[in-house]
Amino acid sequence: MKKVLPILLALLVLMAGFAFAAGSKEKAAEEPVNTTLRLLTWGGYAPEGLIAKFKAETGIDVEVIKSNNEEMISKLRATRGGGFDLAQPSQDRISAVQAEFGIYQPIDWSMVNTDQLDPSLVAAVKKNTMVDGKSYGVPHVYGTSGLIVNTKLAPEIKDYKDLLDPKYTGRVSYRMKRPTLIAMGFSLGYDPFALYSDLDGYQKFLDEVGAALIAAKPVVRNYYDNSDQLLESLRSGELYAAMAWEQAGWKLHEENPDIDYLAPTSGPLAWVDTFAIPAKSENVEGAYAWINFILRPENAAVFTNAEKYGTASKDAGEYLDPEIADNFARGLPPEALANTNWYPTVPAGLEEMEGKIMDKIRAAN
Repeated sequence: MKKVLPILLALLVLMAGFAFAAGSKEKAAEEPVNTTLRLLTWGGYAPEGLIAKFKAETGIDVEVIKSNNEEMISKLRATRGGGFDLAQPSQDRISAVQAEFGIYQPIDWSMVNTDQLDPSLVAAVKKNTMVDGKSYGVPHVYGTSGLIVNTKLAPEIKDYKDLLDPKYTGRVSYRMKRPTLIAMGFSLGYDPFALYSDLDGYQKFLDEVGAALIAAKPVVRNYYDNSDQLLESLRSGELYAAMAWEQAGWKLHEENPDIDYLAPTSGPLAWVDTFAIPAKSENVEGAYAWINFILRPENAAVFTNAEKYGTASKDAGEYLDPEIADNFARGLPPEALANTNWYPTVPAGLEEMEGKIMDKIRAAN
């Protein structure tokens, strides 16, 4: 009897193990695979055709929630990084927010197909989204501001500071906004972004750029606010050049080949919208699948052909419509992109300092 009891106990344990394993398999079979990706993004960034293609390839449907930077931050703060699987904030709205609220998780770069991305753009976004040695953004799309020039009327204009040349008195225009201060700074030999951490140095830079813009007030025709008015003034030849966006320049180039967008020699200014994964994403695998899918060259080109914005996908140019490809080849070739000044996060207090300088410029005679 003593020999029989241990054998019976062993059999009971073995049978219980089989039952547990069978139950676990049954439970796993009942639990559905996560087939939805909740994407918090900008309008136009997730075309319906690409969503359908992604679902056909992966079985994952994409639920698009349209938003903007302020709303993204608000929604993710309210849930402490929950409720969404992937978000698309601008790169300059990530690091400060992450440091304070912890709403994103670090990017696992082993999950990102970086071979299909522009390396200079990856490096810039890694740097500008860094918190405690970890980066929190993958580049997706970008837009720039540079020069729109009538090359027949002003062939010598190559950089922002050329808009201050008295020979063009009454023939140039730019906005009285912070990008103009930053752009003129780069053109006059400063690195404004490097001064973000030095408030005294930044004030000195602002004072000197402000003085240059005040001295050049007779040159500028106006500080434009209305882009339609700007375009009409360039069309008519009233203006020879202006600081503006690539899309505006390319639109005018279609009408008049003498007018075009130029990347300034000191580098265009540019924003980048990224992919960032919320801290409580429930479909991280799907998030990386969408990132790699949407940045595949043929897919990235679908967005750029429709919206005219640049993409981080380095080989998308092979799939662009010919006129769109020509625009990028002329205005933003790889060497211009490598020379681009990407907006980092703006530290607290800087915009107030800039506002005072702009008020001084406006009030000057």
